[in-house]
Amino acid sequence: MNWNPHPLAIIGLAMISAPMIAQAKIYASVEQAQKVLLPNKQLHKTPILITDELQEKMRVASSIRHPFQGNRIWKANDGSWFVVDEVVGKHEMISYAVGLSPTGSIIGIEILEYVESYGYEVSEAQWRNQFVGKSAKDPIKLNQDIQNIGGATLSCKHIADGVKRVAVLYELVLKSQQSK
Repeated sequence: MNWNPHPLAIIGLAMISAPMIAQAKIYASVEQAQKVLLPNKQLHKTPILITDELQEKMRVASSIRHPFQGNRIWKANDGSWFVVDEVVGKHEMISYAVGLSPTGSIIGIEILEYVESYGYEVSEAQWRNQFVGKSAKDPIKLNQDIQNIGGATLSCKHIADGVKRVAVLYELVLKSQQSK
């Protein structure tokens, strides 16, 4: 007896065994996020040197091991800040932006790029709005003051830890640059 599978069955088997490929989803450019988080504010790029000591303090406060890059920081004339950072989701990097008020409280966060194949719900406003008003004094911890999203636990945790890192950066460095 010869087995003659239907041609569509072969395609179906190939799709099942093919690796799942995640495609980058760009939600906003840096410029778009700046307009959303700090509307009608003129921003000036304000890079800072991230020393090993500063990197370690930020790591201890947030548990994020991926190094912070100090060349993606902007300051507004009113003392607000716009910071771009990235963290690992489950396997891939997530780029996001944080807007900070002149006092260091979080104005909002925007997901810039998300590459994971699932967990994209972190880009939804309802989840991101949990960060508004928080500062380095708040835990900014998953399942403490930040709600989890089922199926996106690692992305939620790492973004929350990353936002904590940015809030701590404000306390350690940006706050002292308010008058400059």
